[in-house]
Amino acid sequence: MKLALTLSALCLATFGMAGCSSTVTQPDEYSGFLQDYSRLKQAKSPSGADVMRWIDPKVNAREYSSIYIEPTQFYPQPQATAKIPQSTLNGITSYFDQALKREAVKSLPLANGPGPGVVVVRAAITAVSSKTESLHAYEVIPVALVAAAVSTATGIRDQETTLGTEAVFLDGSSGKVIAQVVRKGIGKPLENDTQVMKATDVKNVIDGWAADFHQSFAKLKAR
Repeated sequence: MKLALTLSALCLATFGMAGCSSTVTQPDEYSGFLQDYSRLKQAKSPSGADVMRWIDPKVNAREYSSIYIEPTQFYPQPQATAKIPQSTLNGITSYFDQALKREAVKSLPLANGPGPGVVVVRAAITAVSSKTESLHAYEVIPVALVAAAVSTATGIRDQETTLGTEAVFLDGSSGKVIAQVVRKGIGKPLENDTQVMKATDVKNVIDGWAADFHQSFAKLKAR
């Protein structure tokens, strides 16, 4: 159980950034990436972020000696836009993979694929439906631009990037689900509603997510 708890913190750590807050993902924001959402319960990640997660109570942490991280995917598959071009989407998944592997190897060796004694991490960046008073919601795509505030002095609306993620953790031998988590968070504010988002705008968010995983697993190993 402890392992799955740790892993759920990994894959589904909120993309939290300094100065920003996150909220619990609501059922109407679930993407359909996970097969079963009914078992999810609200909990706290090691960094104190709110998550929705489930851990198999029968999982034995001593069974696993390495970890395999599948390439991060988008779910559902988005269409690039002028504000969020394909280069940004590609950059986000690429950096996500790098960050997860960088932090995971601090706790467990990386495996080349599924197999006995391997924990498989299958994560997706998922669509988050965001609504803002007096504004229409943007397209429901993995990275949504959300109008966050209005400057009373200039009338210019600040924009923020909102990311959602869902992940499932599998036994590398049987394929059995041992944990699953759903999280979301708010990234770096953009200056206005015309600024093109770049992958660098969420790097610190992803770094925080990956670090949350390592801290969680380190606590597990210390017990």
